Amino acid sequence: MTIFIPTPLRTFAGGQDAVEVNATTISEALAKLTETHPELRRHLFTAEGKLRAFVNVYFNDEDVRYLPAKEATAVTAADTLSIIPSIAGGWTN
Repeated sequence: MTIFIPTPLRTFAGGQDAVEVNATTISEALAKLTETHPELRRHLFTAEGKLRAFVNVYFNDEDVRYLPAKEATAVTAADTLSIIPSIAGGWTN
């Protein structure tokens, strides 16, 4: 499957905008991504191994947090994962 890497994290993925992995679940795909590019791990996961709260992952076009099986969702080679970091900010006057 293809995992799309956002611009701010590409330096930790060898400058690539997408990485191909062979996996059977979303969790396995993310594990293989961070095995291949270990510097990404600290940006995506907490010390306890949970996805960071500000990291949004979309399976094809669906937010993984709202999928029935979440990270245990089965994937195929034709599927995509998109990593979208949250952007904090606010209004200024």
